Amino acid sequence: MNKDSTQTALLWIVAAGFFMQALDTTIVNTALPSIAHSLGVRPLVMQWAIVAYTLTMATLTPASGWLADRFGTRRVYFTAILIFVLGSVCCASSHTLGQLVIARVLQGIGGSMLLPIGRLAVLRSVSGEQYVSALAMISVAGQVGPIVGPTLGGWFVEAISWHWIFLINVPIGVVGLFAVHRYLPRATSTAAPRFDLTGCALLSLCMIAFSLAVDAPSQSHRAAWSTGLFALGLVSALAYVPYARSRRNPLFKLSLFREPNFSVGLIGNLVCRIGSSAVPFLVPLLLQLQLGYAPLQSGLMMLPAALSGTLAKRWIAPLIRRFGYDTFLLVNTLIVGGSIVAFALITPSTPAIVAIVVLIVFGAANSMQFAAMNSVTLKGLSHEDAGGGNSLFSMVQMLAMGLGVSISGTLVKLFSDQWGSAIFGFRMSFVCVGGITLVAALIFRQIKETPPAIASPAKPAVAGGR
Repeated sequence: MNKDSTQTALLWIVAAGFFMQALDTTIVNTALPSIAHSLGVRPLVMQWAIVAYTLTMATLTPASGWLADRFGTRRVYFTAILIFVLGSVCCASSHTLGQLVIARVLQGIGGSMLLPIGRLAVLRSVSGEQYVSALAMISVAGQVGPIVGPTLGGWFVEAISWHWIFLINVPIGVVGLFAVHRYLPRATSTAAPRFDLTGCALLSLCMIAFSLAVDAPSQSHRAAWSTGLFALGLVSALAYVPYARSRRNPLFKLSLFREPNFSVGLIGNLVCRIGSSAVPFLVPLLLQLQLGYAPLQSGLMMLPAALSGTLAKRWIAPLIRRFGYDTFLLVNTLIVGGSIVAFALITPSTPAIVAIVVLIVFGAANSMQFAAMNSVTLKGLSHEDAGGGNSLFSMVQMLAMGLGVSISGTLVKLFSDQWGSAIFGFRMSFVCVGGITLVAALIFRQIKETPPAIASPAKPAVAGGR
């Protein structure tokens, strides 16, 4: 094969891996009630099937670049797909929630390497002038996954069984394994610097402790356990500071936080994404458990949000050029938070068109929010700090996704048990997570004046602009 054909094959391989990873983050949501019924548990308990996946990816993503340098891009990417496929098979074979959670962790191990290693392979194989176009092609796969995921998940549940939301990854993965073996350039391992295992362990312990602390019922002994976990997470985070100062090459340099917009953007992303990540989890449950929608119907209801989000991406650049990051993020965050709160007004008597309009507004505003937050957080970093900042940013995003699901699920259970009404629990949960998102508007007001331009695509923020 000539060089152009090899590069084209490489892009399709990476895009397919990105599609699998992006699809898996959304296809599960509409199937949660059916999976819960099959496993004999309450639907809201299924939140850990999502949290386990996102939390595993968050903790392992920083190691992906080091693994590629140490063992070779081709070998690690092949292993990532293989682990992801094996995890998918284990998910489909699960008979208890515990088995499913463990299988999702296995999936997350593979998923944590799919996009970073794939993007690294493209960076090392594609010339600089073609890199932006290559990333644009890959990002399309990340956009298609969330669009078809909820609907495909609902269709599988009704037409075949929920097991196929995981088994769909098998044929895609098998083709990917063959393609990697056949087309991915053979790369040798390099003398990679020593990986900061202690730093990674401290930050991973922090994220895991915080996530476990959130998922605590109202009983006093569980509340004490939650407080202890929260304290453990805080101590782990604080312990990283003197550790990083004493190490020449820490996992993440503290100098990253000298860039003021990086600090503001990182905190704002964490707070804002808690609410944004709760919506894909809560809305399908609300539609199926409280409004009587079938799985396929609830999946189709999520389609307008995904489509409007894709269409709204073209508005981001002109709006930021016109108003600047600070004003745009202030106003748009209010729209995102307000639309989340608006879901609390949806009842069994609410016309479907009203729910669709709310989903369209949320999808469009949320898509622009992600792109603007990603850009303003990373655009001020130096070339030297861009890699570390991007990895830390990805960790925070995954942590926020897990926290959004954990917090919203816990709130529904708490309010439902307290007031004896599940619909009230859902409504109050939307109000609370929407309120958390609105707090992010105050954080984004601290953004320093920056030139009103989108960050260079040469420093990609995250997968598909998410």
